[in-house]
Amino acid sequence: MISRRKLLRNLSSLPLVGGLLGSNIASASPILTAPLRRDYFKELGIRTFINAAGTYTSMTGSLMTEEVMESILYASNEFVTLDELQDRVGERIAAMVKCEAATVTTGAASAITFGTAGVIARMDAENIVQLPHLEGTGMKSEVIMQNAHKIGYAHAIRNTGAHIVYVDTQEELEQAISEKTAMLFFLNANNRLGEIKHEAWIEAGKKHNIPTFNDCAADVPPVENLWKYTQMGFDLVCFSGGKGIRGPQSAGLLLGRKDLIAAARMHAPPRGNTVGRGMKVNKEEILGMMVALELYVNKDHEAEWKIWEQQIAHIADAVTDIEGVTTEPFVPDLANHVPTLKVAWNDKKVKHSNDSLHEAMRSSHPSIEVAGWGSNPEIQITTWMLIPGQERAVANRLREVLLEASA
Repeated sequence: MISRRKLLRNLSSLPLVGGLLGSNIASASPILTAPLRRDYFKELGIRTFINAAGTYTSMTGSLMTEEVMESILYASNEFVTLDELQDRVGERIAAMVKCEAATVTTGAASAITFGTAGVIARMDAENIVQLPHLEGTGMKSEVIMQNAHKIGYAHAIRNTGAHIVYVDTQEELEQAISEKTAMLFFLNANNRLGEIKHEAWIEAGKKHNIPTFNDCAADVPPVENLWKYTQMGFDLVCFSGGKGIRGPQSAGLLLGRKDLIAAARMHAPPRGNTVGRGMKVNKEEILGMMVALELYVNKDHEAEWKIWEQQIAHIADAVTDIEGVTTEPFVPDLANHVPTLKVAWNDKKVKHSNDSLHEAMRSSHPSIEVAGWGSNPEIQITTWMLIPGQERAVANRLREVLLEASA
């Protein structure tokens, strides 16, 4: 069996990534050393792939690190009280991300449900069991958000029984606020799309004494976002745990005011007669999320960023000489804020549609998933979910696919 130390030494000889693999990044590499006793996915007829697309739920998010897996295995061999574990882990997480309180949830969507439920029912035992049936209870029943921030994940708000009121302008926001307004909900990824920006949204909440919630599910990196928005003034903020933080895919974080986090937890297991009873996070995920966050906060982010940039450049260099193909590196402003490569082609010179190129990459050996779906002949590639060295496989196969279809 190859040792972890020997593996990392061998990786250091790979082009692009080896010279930049500092100790923090190397220790956060996915488990590659221990061979599986059984090839479970092969048994099930499931084909694995190289993830050059990103942290999509449909592609099972990210890969957990060795340290996270060790914590999960550790937790699986002991019994603890669920609330006590959430208390202690919440305190540790809050200290790391510089906010009043925190709790681990089953993904960012359940953090939205818990947070909304906590805002509506607070600590009132009778109100808690009424959700999602708000009519006639006297509880506030409306959540306001911008039309530009409308997303399917808002269903997590409606799980509580709340009705969503949509607005476009500051004037409409002021007119929509009433005695029924429980919360103002903000989608961080769409900040530039909505007319009302962060500061004005928070100001409206403070003015009317209404809690504000910022959905930052896919907004790390940069690491500073973990405390930026609570310190900016949002009362509640959520993050996905299984994306950039590389925690369990089914885990998430709810951060913010101590009283609202306490109220949110009243809807979470082990309590039974609540709207969140089915959103159970287990001890393994709670501990794994804490360890993943420790690693993420303390890693060498600058060195990791340089690796991603060089991997992107390597893939671009492999295809830029193909007639009709252009490449453009960029970094999205907000969500999925990582080096990304757009690869576009003239479909008269390279006989591929967007769909057919995706399928050609997917059906290759090894199978490779890329992003950028639509009608235009272009794809997007990220490298932050790659195991070091896989950028070469992506570059080689992309070149082959484009050349094979060249006129």
